Amino acid sequence: MGRVACIDYGIKRIGLAISDENRIIASSLGVLQAQKTSSETIELLLKTLSPYEINLILIGNPIHLNGKVGFLADEVEHFANLLRTHVSCEVRLWDERLSTSVAERSLKEGGMSRKKRSKVVDAVAAIIILQSFLGY
Repeated sequence: MGRVACIDYGIKRIGLAISDENRIIASSLGVLQAQKTSSETIELLLKTLSPYEINLILIGNPIHLNGKVGFLADEVEHFANLLRTHVSCEVRLWDERLSTSVAERSLKEGGMSRKKRSKVVDAVAAIIILQSFLGY
């Protein structure tokens, strides 16, 4: 079946998650700092993913509850298109509605400080997005 990688794309930080080979469990690969250019960010991303055999890359698509795309949608689409030119696997946008809100709330309820939450919330959001795909 092969692993699925998931990206919670942000202008400053990019959360990463990866599935197991059976596509049952989503785990964190941490948070990457976005680089000066999308190409540099993709280079860092591919370096991080290189130890894994990835068959599909999901990128969270910022859609509002009313179905309209969020303000980052154009940037995400551009990033996805650029990434497609660097990988042989499929790159697919996936609805990320409420993923960051759910991640933030879960971390807060777990007693994590705001400072610590800000460092991991994007990775947790990527796990939530990926788990929604795996359960689909």
